[in-house]
Amino acid sequence: MKGAVFVGNRRLELQDFPDPEPGPDDVVLEIKASGMCGSDLHVYRSPGGGPAMAASLGLGGEGKAVIGGHEPCGVVVARGRHVSDTEARVGARAMQHHYHGCCSCPDCNQGWSQLCRKGGMVVYGITGNGAHARHMKAPAHTLVPLPDELSFEEGAAVSCGTGTAYGALMRIRPAGGKTIAVFGQGPVGLSATMLAKAMGLRVIALDVSPERLELARACEADHLVDVKITEAVAAIMELTRGLGADYALECSSAEAARLAAVRGTRVWGTVCFVGEGGSVTLDVSPDMLRRQVTLMGSWTFSKHGQWDCARFIADNEVPLSRLITERYRLEDAAAAYERFDRQNTGKGMILPG
Repeated sequence: MKGAVFVGNRRLELQDFPDPEPGPDDVVLEIKASGMCGSDLHVYRSPGGGPAMAASLGLGGEGKAVIGGHEPCGVVVARGRHVSDTEARVGARAMQHHYHGCCSCPDCNQGWSQLCRKGGMVVYGITGNGAHARHMKAPAHTLVPLPDELSFEEGAAVSCGTGTAYGALMRIRPAGGKTIAVFGQGPVGLSATMLAKAMGLRVIALDVSPERLELARACEADHLVDVKITEAVAAIMELTRGLGADYALECSSAEAARLAAVRGTRVWGTVCFVGEGGSVTLDVSPDMLRRQVTLMGSWTFSKHGQWDCARFIADNEVPLSRLITERYRLEDAAAAYERFDRQNTGKGMILPG
């Protein structure tokens, strides 16, 4: 079969791979939708592509070509001899939690395989073959059922970007009726905007892209702020009668956005950093201590959190399909990432079938 490989320096190639066969504890998914995530751009842009990125993260695998794509959603078409119907029946619709750890440490046992304490973690799409292909092999325990109410595309979005937004909101534990400022309206930020609205929050959406701000409007943001035109903290203060937002979610990883997220939050407010990479310098006393600001980080979500996110979307009829603006065939994956790299679209999907 053909699989899309990040080979470095903004290049993507379709390479030949053997059709996967399940091991005793594995399943094979026929991929119906494979999401394109902002974190894929770090791999796409890196000089050495996926193998070098894996090595830089201490995950090993340097020199090994790996199929990209860590937002899998599809149908179980084969399973190993140790896999029961309760784990995965053939024909089941499923998402995949794209990490595999030791399966025995406390974090693995709680569904946080990405925090595995014993090393040797597999990240599908970086150190293990991912979902930018017709089929994908994975351990049966990594599957998460796809609710009947959600499409395969929506399930793929939940499998990283949307699930990451939900995980961050759960870290904040927002109260309905409060105000949240969401910095960055890429797929994670747009997901946060929709989910926060469904949780009863007033949403201030901030970005540098007019196109993405229009998407935020379609995702029901209450206020739009183009930070190329209006200074972010001043805009938030004007919209909150000089008090600041109750919560801020920073999804862009831009230093200026991180600083504005902290300074635009009110006394006793809560800030959560979600965007990967980069840094920020804070003046700790005025920015945090003397305003009693809580600052936290959030990295993706647990396997259980992925299910909770999917059920929340289904139960509350969150219009997640509005997030998805681009759809591509597998053979068009190189063009898809060239377009996504401009960072002015919503969620992109690779549809291998």
